[in-house]
Amino acid sequence: MVEVLALADTLVAVTVQSLSPTAQYLDSLGYINIAEQDSNIFVNLMYARDDNFTGKVLYDDLREAYLHPDAITPLLKAQQLLRQAHPDYHLMIFDAARPMYIQQQMWDVVKGTRQQNYVSNPAHGGGLHNYGLAVDVSIANTQGDTIPMGTIVDHLGREAHTDFSALSAEALQNRRLLISVMREAGFRSLPSEWWHFNLVSRQVAREKYKVIP
Repeated sequence: MVEVLALADTLVAVTVQSLSPTAQYLDSLGYINIAEQDSNIFVNLMYARDDNFTGKVLYDDLREAYLHPDAITPLLKAQQLLRQAHPDYHLMIFDAARPMYIQQQMWDVVKGTRQQNYVSNPAHGGGLHNYGLAVDVSIANTQGDTIPMGTIVDHLGREAHTDFSALSAEALQNRRLLISVMREAGFRSLPSEWWHFNLVSRQVAREKYKVIP
């Protein structure tokens, strides 16, 4: 959409980015667009592409990453801590707030397989992504390339566990850096996924927050 503004008798064309229906939906629920809070945090939603563990696009129109307001300040703090330690590094968000109907699609792919332990079952209340209180994140350089972490984000296997040590020294150091800044900012790491961080426990989420339908 293009809007034309009159400034000092001069017509200026301004391109306005319209939010997708899913983004508007998350906006209406009070969730916060991460990029609008800090443009130095990169966003590259893995489920907006088909190169994820499901093999298909789950976010048909969503390109923005949203979080519950309670999770925004800790994330911004993590970005600040990272930049203090490495001025050329940026957090890279691969997933954040996730509607429960998307969670169901993920579960349908893994149920009955060895990988089902890596995906929260919607029938049991889902996971922290479904409250907007979890983020899947890595570290990228200024060019937007992620630094080595030993596996890709979304790798469902032992190699992604935070205690897996058969990795290069560089990958181990990078994992420690990510976990350090996220924990210092107030997030909890997930032992089975080096990239996944929760703000609160699942019990607290269920007691104090609402899932995203």
